[in-house]
Amino acid sequence: MTNLQTLLESCLPPEAVQQIHEQMYVHPALQSGVPGTVTRAELAQALNMALFHGLLQRVPAAQDYMASDVVGQQRQVVFDHGALRTVRWPGGALPAGEAAFTRLLRPLGFTLEGTYPLPRLKMTGRAYCHEDFPQEIAQFFVSELHPEQFSAPFQSAVTRVLSTSRDPLGPQDVADLEQLARDGKLPLQQALRLLPTMLQCFARQHGVFALEDYELLLAESAEMAWIATEGNAFNHATDRVSDVDAVAERQRELGRPIKDKVEVSASGRVRQTAFRAATVQREFLTPAGRVTRAVPGSFYEFITRAELAVGTAANDPVQGPRLDLAFDAGNATGIFGMTAAAK
Repeated sequence: MTNLQTLLESCLPPEAVQQIHEQMYVHPALQSGVPGTVTRAELAQALNMALFHGLLQRVPAAQDYMASDVVGQQRQVVFDHGALRTVRWPGGALPAGEAAFTRLLRPLGFTLEGTYPLPRLKMTGRAYCHEDFPQEIAQFFVSELHPEQFSAPFQSAVTRVLSTSRDPLGPQDVADLEQLARDGKLPLQQALRLLPTMLQCFARQHGVFALEDYELLLAESAEMAWIATEGNAFNHATDRVSDVDAVAERQRELGRPIKDKVEVSASGRVRQTAFRAATVQREFLTPAGRVTRAVPGSFYEFITRAELAVGTAANDPVQGPRLDLAFDAGNATGIFGMTAAAK
């Protein structure tokens, strides 16, 4: 059994481990490690695969797509990137904004490759790419919302919602991450202990809150309202396909909830579209007691990346043309609308 399989079995049932291996392409080098020692790349890949599997469980349209267009066509997903939302605001025990995740991503081997202002959303997006396998290990697109740019009542609601936040990482986890950052690897038993805890970071860390606060947040920011109900769960996971326009047309013909248009980057090299967000049920507090309301959850995205021109700085002179792994602020803003549209 490979390190990757052993890691995944620490946080997923056996049938899920088999399923995700069948569904997702994994670079051969990530499946032939040294027994008993887990590299940062292996741990990063295991985390990404577990997060991808978790998102599939929350998005019915993605499950249908996987059954008919991936497994049904005997191909595998190339996991391009996962996205999560954070809020740069003090509250509870959780570090504010992206700091709650850079403490994981950097020891795992991810480095900041691009910053993308999203002024219409009053957010900032940042892309983290893996140093060892930049094209093969899925990137993280981490966005931060800036409450200071909203009204005072909005800021007060954010404070109340986040006040009960907990931090999933304990002292031993922090020590393991420091060791991983220093050595680039961990003994298998430490990695097996750390992975499930890291997965807990990609969830909602605060408790049930007032429906009145949710409605106040929703009036000014669909993105903050989403963070309030879903926390730091994967907002979406993205499948890298060869022709996103053809994929979108097929999904439309099948009657799946695909976005009306394909977003195209300023460079023309990055094309994206997505399913609309799944609808989920969440509890809220009211003076009369708890109530349940339907709200937007996560979604599944598709992306096509063209190669960089020969001679560009990011082009590898040995391996030849590389994909354009950058993001685009305009594309990101359009994709963010998938959750707003579902409210």
